[in-house]
Amino acid sequence: MLFVEYPGCTTCQKARKWLEAQGMTYTSRHIKEENPTEEELKLWWERSGLPLKRFFNTSGLKYKELSLKDKLPGMSETEQLTLLASDGMLVKRPILVGDGFVLVGFREAEWSEFLGNHD
Repeated sequence: MLFVEYPGCTTCQKARKWLEAQGMTYTSRHIKEENPTEEELKLWWERSGLPLKRFFNTSGLKYKELSLKDKLPGMSETEQLTLLASDGMLVKRPILVGDGFVLVGFREAEWSEFLGNHD
């Protein structure tokens, strides 16, 4: 599994601790140093089944700075993916990418239920 995180993010730290407590193996990737590409984001979005808006870090400073709450509804999916790929700090984290699934943001109950069924 690929664990895309920002190490300073407390939610990412909780998710990492949870993965380790479950004995799960994963490869970690620093989202700011190695931002997901537009192709990766498109694939993850399609695989996740989530609305594209869920991939945005809506509580981040960059999101607010760019007034994305007002701009996103008028942007095409391609424009949104390009924007996400331009700066890792715009991307919701952590992201857990596994064989045939993508989990965005950490909700212990959701991860527990999902990963418990996908060993």
